[in-house]
Amino acid sequence: MNTMLRKSVLGVAGLAFAGGMFAGPVAAQVDGAALGAGKSVAAVQADKPDTSRLVPHGVQGAQSRIDLDAEQTANVKAIIAATKKAGMDERAAVVSIATALQESKLENLGHLGDRNDHDSQGLFQQRPSSGWGTVEQITDPEYSTTAFLKGLKQVDGWQDMPLTQAAQTVQVSAYPDHYAQWEQQAADLVTQHWNS
Repeated sequence: MNTMLRKSVLGVAGLAFAGGMFAGPVAAQVDGAALGAGKSVAAVQADKPDTSRLVPHGVQGAQSRIDLDAEQTANVKAIIAATKKAGMDERAAVVSIATALQESKLENLGHLGDRNDHDSQGLFQQRPSSGWGTVEQITDPEYSTTAFLKGLKQVDGWQDMPLTQAAQTVQVSAYPDHYAQWEQQAADLVTQHWNS
């Protein structure tokens, strides 16, 4: 063990013994073998999402990507904020953003007239006639995200499902496999904006 590290460890041990406790919380448990082997130990900051949790199964199939404008980026941030407010993690945000990318390209769509899929509107193309809420509600990004997440929470084991299966279980789309193509961009957006 190098001298400086040994002095640090002994100094902390001395403080603990003399004071009866550490001054502040312990950030991480250090493996004694790592210290004995002279390996450096670093604390990990949680300022970025854990990428292994964002895409736990790897992306499924060919991936699509679009450039986002200011409105679409604001909608990404609104989805992330609503996800945090609902007490859900980064994976839930990835599923939500990928779903909104497929449904609306992250545009808060109103009624599209003849091009409308029934009465679908908003980021998630939710339908008032199917009980998602009023037009005013489902065209509010926070409300529509919260409604989507409420549905996702009711899917047993959604955390362990491929993204497209979890999204499809909530959305009941005529094109159930289309959500998968947005998983990488959704994960990238969560990584970029989770703490912004």
